[in-house]
Amino acid sequence: MRMIVRGARLWTDQETDRKQPVARDGLSDVEVGEDGRIARVLAHDDQKEPPATGVLIEAHGSLLTAPFVEPHIHLDTALTAGDPRPNTSGTLWEGIACWSERKATLTREDVVARATEVLRWQAAQGVLHVRTHCDITDPSLTALDALLEVRDRVRDVMTLQIVAFPQEGVVSYPDGEALLRAAVARGADVVGAIPHFEDTREDGVASLGIAFAVAEEHGLRVDAHCDEIDDEQSRFVEVLAALALRSGLRGRATASHTTAMGSYNGAYSFKLQRLLSRSGINLVANPFANLTLQGRFDAYPKRRGLTQVKEMLAAGVNVAFGHDDVMDPWNALGTGNPLQTALVGLYAAQLTGAAEIPTAFSMVTHRAARVLGLDGTEYGITEGGPASFVLLPAPSAEEAIRRQVRPRYVVSRGTVLAETPPAPTRLSWPGEAPADIDFASTYAGAP
Repeated sequence: MRMIVRGARLWTDQETDRKQPVARDGLSDVEVGEDGRIARVLAHDDQKEPPATGVLIEAHGSLLTAPFVEPHIHLDTALTAGDPRPNTSGTLWEGIACWSERKATLTREDVVARATEVLRWQAAQGVLHVRTHCDITDPSLTALDALLEVRDRVRDVMTLQIVAFPQEGVVSYPDGEALLRAAVARGADVVGAIPHFEDTREDGVASLGIAFAVAEEHGLRVDAHCDEIDDEQSRFVEVLAALALRSGLRGRATASHTTAMGSYNGAYSFKLQRLLSRSGINLVANPFANLTLQGRFDAYPKRRGLTQVKEMLAAGVNVAFGHDDVMDPWNALGTGNPLQTALVGLYAAQLTGAAEIPTAFSMVTHRAARVLGLDGTEYGITEGGPASFVLLPAPSAEEAIRRQVRPRYVVSRGTVLAETPPAPTRLSWPGEAPADIDFASTYAGAP
């Protein structure tokens, strides 16, 4: 064996894991072969002696989960906040204007360095599958070429999908369709669109038609920034869903943001739920950006712009959470931490019920994996699957989110990629000797 993880609590998603792993007293042992794949998942045996060779990880009841998945980020814009100027209004529109100015100064080295740095942050936090949107409304396609290079550099430890994202439009931007097709020809994995940013409603519909046509021609997926606006009349998600339903891309299309859905009336929302559930599309909500950018033109009450997360989950639509922006013109903060995304997302979407908090965890793991099209041969704690997983120092998904723990180990294809040693806090409490304390641990007296 290359590695054995002993005494772990396995996280499994009831909706996507077809077979529940073997466990005894809630604990399992995972054996990793020399090929970097999971050889066996066994009931935990604390009496069994480990082999003399290979890596032994004693989990001590910690949570073992498939890697975190980032379904929506912008690596080409990351770490550019304030350059060349800050987004003083905090709106989506000024952010796009700031980025347009910064885009003119891009170099390959600049994009490679910034994107690689954020991927390092993500990998250390257990993210091993990433979908990044890359602005291709640039005649030189500098950022795309740089991210294609980054994709090749990191392929041995993590997977990177690149969306050809027309930030300034397909129909409304000069040669927008030609640039979209050129990006796909150079190696983009997914076809993007931004229909609500096009000049007219008709242009927006046409842009989605182009995106689906290109995707079908090349056997690719579609992921469109869709209805990222507070305007209740922005209803391009119905167009995207209808195209997915009537094309060969059912189950292979994603609508990201859909913040206008937070302003739709009840009757239209009811109709939309039926269409979206039939279409098989995915939705990706991005709580950091959605809460920050939306409602900027409102007085009070002020909308916060999140899509209908609970309602769409109840309708059977796959919904995931993405981090979106990391220190760029749309979000000056961010570390790429998926547990932080899940925490903010569950509060924003009111997924606070006992059965809903694990769903928020799934929205940055298994549900996000479905957005990327990862199947059982590429994702999950299953025998024969890749030995890529994260060991979290918490007994459950709920506790991992509540305590915002850092991964104890991140393993990629059978090799330890990141390790975070415990860092206790020394507390000197009145009447007690100084002692280490885990201030985020589960309260022992809790019912």
